[in-house]
Amino acid sequence: MNWILLIIAGLCEVAFAACLGKAKESSGTETTYWYIGFIIFLAISMFLLIKATQELPIGTAYAVWTGIGAVGTAIIGILVFKEPATFWRLFFITTLITSIVGLKVVSH
Repeated sequence: MNWILLIIAGLCEVAFAACLGKAKESSGTETTYWYIGFIIFLAISMFLLIKATQELPIGTAYAVWTGIGAVGTAIIGILVFKEPATFWRLFFITTLITSIVGLKVVSH
């Protein structure tokens, strides 16, 4: 169950980063709504990270959380914000995914 909480926390990290990106692109009241989304997803992400680390090793949990956030945010950047999807960028995203899975496999 703690791994599921950690994955959801990582996805919320992606969501709060995406909200920041959308806030940068918007104006007026819409910007405020994106910042409110940022705060909500940030709070949920932190809460779930805290819950997950009550049972999981902090080093592993934090690395997995930030890895999910980094990979997810990079993918959102490519798909939503039209950032370049170069070979090397995709290569290193893949190595991050492999590292996240590896940490899960070797952790108890």
